[in-house]
Amino acid sequence: MVSKRKLSKADASGESHNTDLPRRCSKTKKLRISDKDNAFAHGGVENEGIFEELLRTSGIVLKAGEGQNEIAVDQMAFQKKLCLALEKHPTYPGVVKQFISGLESHIKDRNQFKNCLLPCTPVRTEGSRTLVHSYCESLIKLLLGIKILQPAVITLLLEKIPEFFFDIVGTFGTNFPRLIVNQFKWLDGLLDSQDLVKKLIQMVSVSPVPIQHDIITSLPEILEDSQQSEVARELSCLLKQGRRLTVPILDALSRLDLDAGLLAEVRQSAMTIVPSVKLEDLPVVVKFILHNVKAADAVEVISDLRKNLDLSSCVLPLQILGSQKKLKSQVQASSSMSQVTTSQNCVKLLFDVIKLAVRFQKDVSESWIKAIENSTSVSDHKVLDLIVLLLIHSTNTKNRKQTEKVLKSKIQLGCMPEQLMQNAFQNHSVVSTDSALGIPFLPVLHYTYCSSYVHLLLFFDFWFQLSEVVTALVTHVCSGNETELDISLDVLTDLVMLHTSLLMRYATFVKTILDSTQKLNPCQIRKLFYILSTLAFSQRQEGSYIQDDMHMVIRKWLSSTVPNHKQMGVIEKMYLIEKQKGNLDLKLLEEFGKSLVEDFPSDFVVDLSPTVDGSFLFPVKSLYNLDEDESQGAIAINLLPLVSQSELGRVTGGKSSQSKRVVSPMCLSPCFRLLRLYTGEQNSGSLEEIDALLGCPLYLTDLEVEGKLDSLSTQEREFLCSLLFYALNWFREVVNAFCQQQDAEMKGKVLTRLQNITELQNVLGKCLAATPGYVPPPATFDSEPREAVPSVSAAGPGRKRNGKKKKTDGSKAGSADRSPADDSSEGNQPDAELSELEKTAAEREAGTPLAWLQSYRPYFRELDLEVFTVLHCGLLTKSVLDAEMHTEACEVVQLGPAELCFLLDDLCWKLEHVLTPGSTRRVPFPKERSYKDIGFSHLCQRSPKEVAMCVVKLLKPLCNHMENMHNYFQVITQNRDVGDEPGVNIQEHQLMSFCYQQLLLTFRSLFAWNGFSRQENTDLLRSALQVLAERLKPGETEFLLLEELISDSFHYLLNFQQSVPSFYCAFILTQLLIAIAEKPMAGWKKEKMASLAKQFLCQSWVKPSGDREKGSQFNSALHTLLCVYLEHADNILKAIEEISSVGVPELINSAKDGCSSTYPTLSRQTFPVFFRVMMAQLESSVKSIPAGKPSDSSEVQLEKLLQWNIAVRNFHILINLVKVFDSRPVLSICLKYGRLFVEAFLKLAMPLLDYSFKKHRDDVQSLLKNLQLSTRQLHHMCGHSKIHQDIGLTNHVPLLKKSLEQFVYRVKAMLAFNHCQEAFWVGILKNRDLQGEEILSQASEGRHSGEEEEDSADSAAEVPAGRGRGGRSPGWGGGSPALTAASPQEPSGSGAGSSEEDAAAP
Repeated sequence: MVSKRKLSKADASGESHNTDLPRRCSKTKKLRISDKDNAFAHGGVENEGIFEELLRTSGIVLKAGEGQNEIAVDQMAFQKKLCLALEKHPTYPGVVKQFISGLESHIKDRNQFKNCLLPCTPVRTEGSRTLVHSYCESLIKLLLGIKILQPAVITLLLEKIPEFFFDIVGTFGTNFPRLIVNQFKWLDGLLDSQDLVKKLIQMVSVSPVPIQHDIITSLPEILEDSQQSEVARELSCLLKQGRRLTVPILDALSRLDLDAGLLAEVRQSAMTIVPSVKLEDLPVVVKFILHNVKAADAVEVISDLRKNLDLSSCVLPLQILGSQKKLKSQVQASSSMSQVTTSQNCVKLLFDVIKLAVRFQKDVSESWIKAIENSTSVSDHKVLDLIVLLLIHSTNTKNRKQTEKVLKSKIQLGCMPEQLMQNAFQNHSVVSTDSALGIPFLPVLHYTYCSSYVHLLLFFDFWFQLSEVVTALVTHVCSGNETELDISLDVLTDLVMLHTSLLMRYATFVKTILDSTQKLNPCQIRKLFYILSTLAFSQRQEGSYIQDDMHMVIRKWLSSTVPNHKQMGVIEKMYLIEKQKGNLDLKLLEEFGKSLVEDFPSDFVVDLSPTVDGSFLFPVKSLYNLDEDESQGAIAINLLPLVSQSELGRVTGGKSSQSKRVVSPMCLSPCFRLLRLYTGEQNSGSLEEIDALLGCPLYLTDLEVEGKLDSLSTQEREFLCSLLFYALNWFREVVNAFCQQQDAEMKGKVLTRLQNITELQNVLGKCLAATPGYVPPPATFDSEPREAVPSVSAAGPGRKRNGKKKKTDGSKAGSADRSPADDSSEGNQPDAELSELEKTAAEREAGTPLAWLQSYRPYFRELDLEVFTVLHCGLLTKSVLDAEMHTEACEVVQLGPAELCFLLDDLCWKLEHVLTPGSTRRVPFPKERSYKDIGFSHLCQRSPKEVAMCVVKLLKPLCNHMENMHNYFQVITQNRDVGDEPGVNIQEHQLMSFCYQQLLLTFRSLFAWNGFSRQENTDLLRSALQVLAERLKPGETEFLLLEELISDSFHYLLNFQQSVPSFYCAFILTQLLIAIAEKPMAGWKKEKMASLAKQFLCQSWVKPSGDREKGSQFNSALHTLLCVYLEHADNILKAIEEISSVGVPELINSAKDGCSSTYPTLSRQTFPVFFRVMMAQLESSVKSIPAGKPSDSSEVQLEKLLQWNIAVRNFHILINLVKVFDSRPVLSICLKYGRLFVEAFLKLAMPLLDYSFKKHRDDVQSLLKNLQLSTRQLHHMCGHSKIHQDIGLTNHVPLLKKSLEQFVYRVKAMLAFNHCQEAFWVGILKNRDLQGEEILSQASEGRHSGEEEEDSADSAAEVPAGRGRGGRSPGWGGGSPALTAASPQEPSGSGAGSSEEDAAAP
């Protein structure tokens, strides 16, 4: 103990060191020779200098070669000994230079330099305990810890780095620059940290990329806390300059502790490089952005990230992945394969980053959902949105329901079309390889979603998952829900078509659907039996079990007495026959055909005779004979006797002739279709054997019903209607059969039959109008009779609308003010389309020939697509022969307006049904609907692409017809302009206008088809555009680029703007041009669309009768067209201000039934439409103004303030219009969009006012003052709603008052933020009506409170709120508190221009 204490004292005292130093030095000299020998024996360094000597005496032995330097003492002890030895050396401070010189000489050898940079090895002698730690720092780092050596060592190391600039890493087995930079990390006592960092930053600017990478990633471990902000700005600038250092810079920034403002600035710098960064660096950039997002600005950051993050460069097609699977088995892989693998890994990393963020960061997941939800335009939605929603659904259970809600809403609104879902599941399917089990299977969403999902599972061989999917599909089929049932059957049909053998594994599951067939309609039964019959005859053993079950079900149904079950049995038996047709006996087919050919004439055809025996309700008359020249062997369709036999037999108890079997007239058209298909099959398409049926007459009755219908009984009117339905369906099937025959005579007769159809439809329309409640006989058998009942009951021609419920007595209040615009869809819906009921009502109002037949479509036989080849026909000559078969005369037959109208109307309905538009706002699956495919059975057997190809082939004749319409109406317009109008035939004008409308609808349905967005349909789109461009540039379109074809087609269709006869046609033309312009929408096209829409809005639309156009159809089209104008205008705020400050005052000053002279479409009836669109667009436009940021420059702040000033001025003008137009719809719009505008102001404008108040004080005060005038008027509307006790209006009041109250306290917070709290007090606003008159019930209370009137309009900003300090609660009992902000220049207690009374203290 004593010896230890003495030793410690000796070591601690400076004197002992001084006295012992000469003795130690002499002792060292005596042992130098032996030490040299010992060091050399252990691989030490020869020729010791002052550097080696001092290190050895301090405890470190330098090694040469591969051996590491050895340390025999503790690191701290070594540093103390060496520092003391240097300071006590006789030549200090010169010895420091000698020491550094020795170090420099020592590290000239790379091996020795490497040893100095690597950790030292502790010396462990046997039999002795060592105090050395198992891990020791390198010699260089130990020297950097000595203050007197640190500056020189740092300089020496930095000078050594350039020596390795051009070395290839690994040449000497060591990355020297990285080892050098590592020495500066975590140093305890840096004398001049700022100088070191400055030199390192300078080194970055001249170093090669690998060394730059090492320096930047090491900076966070070298910096002091005070330097982090400065270095972060340097790195942020470096990030913008190049893309090679993206990863190390972001890695360094993520490890720095930055303040909120600097972090936002750095994050914005990272955001700007997202679109152009390399794919391999993209995950790092996205990770940095997501990990540094704050809750306050999370939605804004995520929205920017969605816009900038483009996955088109990350596409991995299934073909590449498929080839990858094949190449995996090969020994060598090509360079392209490695590139694909690299891209694949980068995509996986990117979505792993997003997946972790949405899983563990609540703000990120909620903000991402909110950002997707806030996107309204279809073009704003990307593949990324769908994948992120699925990732959130699979990883975040708390947001699962919200995710499903948003996903379902987006799919139903058409924001996520078919192509987007296919890209998500196919091109980016690698994302789902490792987590496919987490992606939800949601059959309630969309057929394409489910189909793409199933194909994804098939591609990756997820059989266990596929079995669950098939079970889920079967469950949804048996659920009875129409939407889920249809989608599930469609997906199963796809599976059985493309993967029959795979689905056989789950045939037992699918077979169980047979137990729930009572829930299926006939079309669904057909799909089910197609699936089962395909599985049953798939040449596998499992199929035999399904065959047995199907045969049992068929026998059960065929023997049933229930007609519906018997019908299903027939359908299933036909599918079995189709699957077995290869095994059917040819004799059986011949016998079937022979019986068909024999039975049809005997059942339905009779010889033509002047008189017909029998007693009937109406006298029999032969009509519509096209073969009057053939007197011998003439035949007729025995229609009226068959209908009489069927109808009267049912009425009178079924008495009929027993000599001939009873045949229902319902079988006439189906049997003829079967006969002509069989005949065409046997004769290579020729129908000459049955061509007599094309021109033969029908046994009908006299159809001159004008003025006779009222005298007929109900039974007679219904009989006449049935007779006309049967006759029309016969002619429809005749046209279906003979439309493709090449003989000119037959073509002429087909055109004549089309004329007969239009004539009969006119007669039928009159009969139906006089026969309310009549249900026609079924024409197709795809649905049960109750499903095909007309949705709109027929009524007399005097009735304007049908199917609309009468208002109850309780809703009389405000009923006079109700406008059709109030019931229209809210918000901006430029792609909205009219529903079938609206179209029907509009056509009835217009008096079109098909008006009364629209709701009876299910009772007509379906026209085949081949019928529309008739549109190619021009003038046809039909020969009239004499008895000797010589030509006696020639008749010219052509396609007239009525026939063209009939064909185009049917074509439009077909295209609307099968060609899904790219951006539709209609909900595809209404809760209550009849079966969607009624009347489209044959059409649904074709794919949408096949239908589109048929229409493309018809484009030339359609262009011809539309140009004829253009010329017709242009002549009328020119005659009207010169005052030489001979008098327009109103009926002809309506017919031609309807044809024009249907032609435009046909073009729009084709070019708006979402299938054109797919790569495989590009050639088809090119062919369609080429037809249109050929009209402008004949013979020059073959080698034009697609963009040039789009431009030429756009200009061709734009030429029709001068001749559109109605506002609805103008609306359709606008939608057509938008559909073409969106492929893609260029700047000049946007200007053209705005100009065109404004031209239509500024045009006076008058009917031929002289009345101005109006009605629900007009209002709906006006709503959409106004949205198009404002959305495509260069400056929305300026356009709104022009309408509100020019058009509306003109309307106010006009007569009662007048309109604006600048905007003739603006009248008192259409004002609610204009008002709704302007308010909605105003609210939408201000959302696009970026929120204020602390980093905004003064110019940026001033520009944003100017935009908000214009928006608030427009808002004030619109709100004050309520004083003139105080109808209920206008008030409702004000209350709704007024609240939304105030909320947008709170969210986006108030942060701007926070940071710009000091620099632009006058502008901020003016802005608040103007907004105060509008919010005060909103407060008056709340009082008005209370007076009138209108529930529809008062429902908006609580939310509005809440927003106004938030506004009060948000302005107070803004003033406090800028140290102007004294310029704020709370007053109380009295409840007033729309005209500003005080509500009498508040008068006495106002007198007791001692408060006077509000301050004048030029006072400071005063904002009403629901409740506040010193005010009442937001009930109806009293006034609401108001905020009054004094001018900041005024002293506390007085407001600028306000009176003492209204500046009431709280």
